Amino acid sequence: MPHRPAGAEFVLTLSCPDRPGIVHAVAGFLVERGANIVESQQFGDRLTDRFFMRIAFVTPAAAEADDLRQEFAGVASAFGMEYGLWAADAPYRTLIMVSRHLHCLNDLLFRASTGALQIEVPAIVSNHPDAGALARSYGVDFHHVPVTADTKPEAEARLLQLVEDTGTHLVVLARYMQVLSDDLCRRLSGRAINIHHSFLPSFKGARPYHQAFDRGVKLVGATAHYVTGDLDEGPIIEQDVLRVDHGYDQDQLVSAGRDVEAQVLSRAVRWHSQSRVLLNGERTVVFR
Repeated sequence: MPHRPAGAEFVLTLSCPDRPGIVHAVAGFLVERGANIVESQQFGDRLTDRFFMRIAFVTPAAAEADDLRQEFAGVASAFGMEYGLWAADAPYRTLIMVSRHLHCLNDLLFRASTGALQIEVPAIVSNHPDAGALARSYGVDFHHVPVTADTKPEAEARLLQLVEDTGTHLVVLARYMQVLSDDLCRRLSGRAINIHHSFLPSFKGARPYHQAFDRGVKLVGATAHYVTGDLDEGPIIEQDVLRVDHGYDQDQLVSAGRDVEAQVLSRAVRWHSQSRVLLNGERTVVFR
């Protein structure tokens, strides 16, 4: 049987201006507490002169993330760090938003139910009633929040109230086909992930896969990114593509695209919930 440490496991992430002594200071903080590093990744961006780090460590005895976070504040202050420290097994409370295409929602719910994703889903929000039955089959609260031009402010206020009431850490737009206001995007900055097909900006609007079929595309793909006020242009977390050929009809092209969307979104959610994604301006650092 493999040896398992008796203490608690935590994840520390940080970013700061790059300079000598950062790794030494972090390692020294952990050594002082008798902690053992079980995973360490780092990246120095020479273009922005910033340093990024993710460390998973185990303490020799039970400990609280809040206490360690406060104790690390001195190190963080000395190096101008932005940092987070969490219990490694703490599940991300993840609110999912969806419209009528349910493939990404179904994939996330299934993966969460099997433990493949480190998330808890307290609620599903939709501007259509279509996902209600799927939500109930997984025992998740479903909230139908219609959106029109006149009711959009009220709908977004209700969403924010749900985020607060459910203690949500992450909002996932799993093919939610409404544009969020700039104010809502700012309030959810860094904690809202969107998925879209890779045909933008070539094929916009309705039935993009059918538009792509008509042009004879040979690649279909998807992009998962953080939500910003710039539509579909937030910092990218993950992308993937699938090669197709003349043998695909329109329905097969749509099916292939949906598979890629679900896979890309699930990876982005997994990495975010494991504190593997750090923002680097308009880009991201992803410690896979």
